[in-house]
Amino acid sequence: MTKINYISIAKKVALTEITELKKINKVFDKSFVKAVELLSSCKGKIITAGIGKSGLIARKISATLSSVGAASFYLNPGEANHGDLGQVDKKDVLIIFSYSGNTSEITNLLKYANRFRVKVIGIASKKNSMLLKASDIKILLPIVKEADPTRMVPTTSTSITLLFGDCLSVAVMIKIKFSKEKFKIFHPGGNIGQSLLLAKDIMITGKKLPVIDIKKTLMSALKIINSKELGIIVVEKKGFIAGLITDGDVRRAIENLPRKTNLDKVMTNKPIIISEETPAAKALAIMSEEKVTCLLVAGEKELKNKKSIKLKGIIHIHSLLNHGIK
Repeated sequence: MTKINYISIAKKVALTEITELKKINKVFDKSFVKAVELLSSCKGKIITAGIGKSGLIARKISATLSSVGAASFYLNPGEANHGDLGQVDKKDVLIIFSYSGNTSEITNLLKYANRFRVKVIGIASKKNSMLLKASDIKILLPIVKEADPTRMVPTTSTSITLLFGDCLSVAVMIKIKFSKEKFKIFHPGGNIGQSLLLAKDIMITGKKLPVIDIKKTLMSALKIINSKELGIIVVEKKGFIAGLITDGDVRRAIENLPRKTNLDKVMTNKPIIISEETPAAKALAIMSEEKVTCLLVAGEKELKNKKSIKLKGIIHIHSLLNHGIK
């Protein structure tokens, strides 16, 4: 019996799909731009639809759009014929996926959309298909070679449809100026949202920061530490970070040194400073490794230059715990 080389088969499938997917670049034309503009300016809901594997892709694209703040849901064309068309409004935009473009189940959905002037973005691979004829914006996907032995099973065709949907979604994200901060708003409880929290999202800033000029006295430092309640104070020289003094450092100094002792004799000259772009989870790891409860935060460019660094904020262990970073 001939032994089948499954790894070789998998590599051939991957090569076929990767090669064929490059044809997607033919799709990015004026119609694509119009689709992005229509979706980004939609005043209602973005409704995706499709049957079979196209339906699965439509569900995924709807989920992606919803995750970035666009009101979107998937509509099953078959169910739409039995009352669900009531969910479609004139302000909405329909994105209909059908590789052949001639699926019978989408007929009534298209008739309804055309009758009530609901905008339709049709995505299909046949220029003269029913779907593209009835669409306001026509997206013509390239004909691709399927990756299975018979060249008949939807493999590459579903991949390129999904790829187009992702390209469209990302273009819309750019158009509406979607960001990590907005992503966290729509995913406040998820692992992704929490992992995207950066130092700048949770750091203490402004008047809450315990800072003191290097020329000030030990007693002044103690008063500020007591009022800010973070257990530390940042010593600055000409507005830049010069060092760090802890509550314990100040108290021991007051007991053992002259009151006029300069702060530079007490402070730690090289405090730990992290970038404002540091992930919150990494900040917690640094605290654990260094056995500290606070980290100073500065601008990323300043840290890279390693010259005079201004204090932007402070991360306290309580800030991390309050945001669910453990």
